[in-house]
Order: sequence, then structure tokens, then C-alpha cells
Amino acid sequence: MCSAVAFNFSSPASVSWLQTLPLQREQPIYTTRAHVFQIDPTTKKNWVPASKQAVTVSYFYDSTRNSYRIISVDGSKVIINSTITPNMTFTKTSQKFGQWADSRANTVFGLGFASEQQLTKFAEKFQEVKEAAKLARDKSQEKVETLSNHSQESGRETPSTNQASSINGTDDEKISHVGPEAALLMSENERLKSAVEQSNTNAKKWETELQTLRENNARLVDALQESSANVESWKKQLSACKEESDTLREKIAQLEAQCNEANQEKQKNAQLTVRVQELEAELREKEQELENLRKQAEIIPQLMAECESITAKLQAAETKNKELEGRIEGLQLDIDDSQKKQGNMKCELKKFMDILDGKIDELHEVRQGLSKLGVDN
Repeated sequence: MCSAVAFNFSSPASVSWLQTLPLQREQPIYTTRAHVFQIDPTTKKNWVPASKQAVTVSYFYDSTRNSYRIISVDGSKVIINSTITPNMTFTKTSQKFGQWADSRANTVFGLGFASEQQLTKFAEKFQEVKEAAKLARDKSQEKVETLSNHSQESGRETPSTNQASSINGTDDEKISHVGPEAALLMSENERLKSAVEQSNTNAKKWETELQTLRENNARLVDALQESSANVESWKKQLSACKEESDTLREKIAQLEAQCNEANQEKQKNAQLTVRVQELEAELREKEQELENLRKQAEIIPQLMAECESITAKLQAAETKNKELEGRIEGLQLDIDDSQKKQGNMKCELKKFMDILDGKIDELHEVRQGLSKLGVDN
């Protein structure tokens, strides 16, 4: 991958870029992937994406300097080069997003992770590295204090040495008269003096850097407060979105209820359609029965004609009764039989008429029910 990119090492930009890359003495101790953001330097409110996609973000440890860095490179562009100090704090602003302020880079870095577990692990590693950096700083301060104490002790010993040199002669004479141990002490004294001078120079430099860090920290605190205000506005927007979502869910529930009511109406219509079909089938059966009854009713005139003919015969028989007195007994029996038959036939005819009237009434009720059902539909 590195051979595919050509760098101009003579330009200052290439040199500064190379200085941000991990050195050979730096070893990666933790690596993850996240979307990188930086605070807008103009507004100090909005986040500006530093990477188009998720990139590798790594912790590096420098064993020589005893320091820790967070480095992320997107292709040939270094988007994070942050040296971790004990004053830094990693803040979780959401379930998948965290940020920290770098006073040296004068910016605020933000990382968006794919899951909450990755964010939690990165925050734990940040706290661990922060504690390690604090221990390293404390050890460095102890060394400086030790060197300053040695220099003060050597300073207190210098006047007696000068007095001895003024009494006994020059330094060369003293060196010639004293043994090798005194010469070693003098060289150690000179070395401690230079170390004290260097420590004083570094102290002034550190005081200047500390003042700069305090100013940057104040600016970053303001930026952090503004970002917290933005978080509050985002929370309000999120709550508004949640309320709108709840409203839409209620509307969806109402529409589903209406759909259920429509389905119930469809089921009722289907049941009514089935009922209408059943009633139509019953109506067809009743019409068939009525047709049969009509066919049977056509036989009634024949029966009436037979009754009339029998009545005529009876009248003729009565006129001939006087002439046929000898046959009266036989005719009387015939008359009785015919009367009985006539009575039976009248009873049957009456029953048939009653049945026909009942069927006609039932058919009329069925037609009324069908017409009422049609009006309801």
C-alpha cells in the first residue's frame, strides 16, 4: 500500500506528515474502527466529518518517551494525531458517539462507533492510557525534583571548594594535590550544574506551555459547553421526533382498527350474501311447490264436474224413485255410498284448499322477507 503513494520528502508538508506517523519505537496497543469528526474551528458548534467512512483508530505507546498517542490515517491523510495527557477527558455524548479535547491540536475530536460495546471499550482504554500517562508524568517530576535537590546540595558544597582553592592555590594546583575522587566530584558537580540550568530552562518552557494549555483549555471548555448545548438541542429534537413517531403509531393503530372494521363489514356482507343465496334457493323450492299445487288445483274443476254429474244422477234417481220403488233399497245404498264419497271428497277438497292457502301465505311471507332484506342491503 505504501509503495503505491509517491511522497515528496523535500517538502515541509511531507516532513510534518511523516512526523505524525508511528515511529519504530512506538507499538500499537489497541486498534478499532470508527467514523472520525472534528469540531468546526469557525463556529465551535458543528461537527465536520474528517473521514468519508469508518477508518482505523489506534493507540500507540512510545517506550523511549514513555508517552501515548491516538493516531488515525485515511489513505495518505493524517486525521488524528493526539498525544494523551492526564488532563484529557473522554466524554460519551450518546450510545455510539464520544469526544475528547486536544489542547495542543486546538480542536475537539469525535468518534462514531458501530456499536455501544466498541465505544465502551475505547473509553476504558482511554482511561487506562490516561492513568498511565499520569504515572509517567509523576515519575518525570520526581526525577526533576531529584536533580534539583542534587544541584542544590552541590551548590552548597561549592563555596568550601572555592575557599580551599583560594587557600591552597589554583584549580590546577588543587587537582594536582587532591586525588582522583575529588576530580570526579568536581566533574559531577559541573554536570549537575548544567542539568539544573537545563531544568530551569525546561521549567520556564513548561510554564509557558502550561499557560498556553490553560488558555486552550478555556477555549475548549467553551467549545465543550457549546457542544453540550447542541446535545441538549439534539435531545429536544429527538424527543420531538419520538412524539411525532408516537402520534404516527396512534394513527396507524386507528387505521388498523378501521381496516379491521372494514374486514368485519366485508365478512358480514359475505354472510348476508350467503343468506340471500340460501333464501333464493328456498324461494325456488317454494315456487316449485306452488307450481305443483297449481297443477293439483287444475284437477279440482274435474272433481267439481264429477260432483255435479253425480248430483244430476242423484236427482234423476230421485225422479225415477217412484218408478223404481223396487230398486229403492239398492239405490238407497248406492245413494248412501255416493253421499259418503261426496262427503269424503268435500273434506279432502277443504283440506287441500287449507293447505294451498297456508302455502300461499308462506310464499307471501318469504317474498316480504326477501324484499326487506334487499332494502337492508
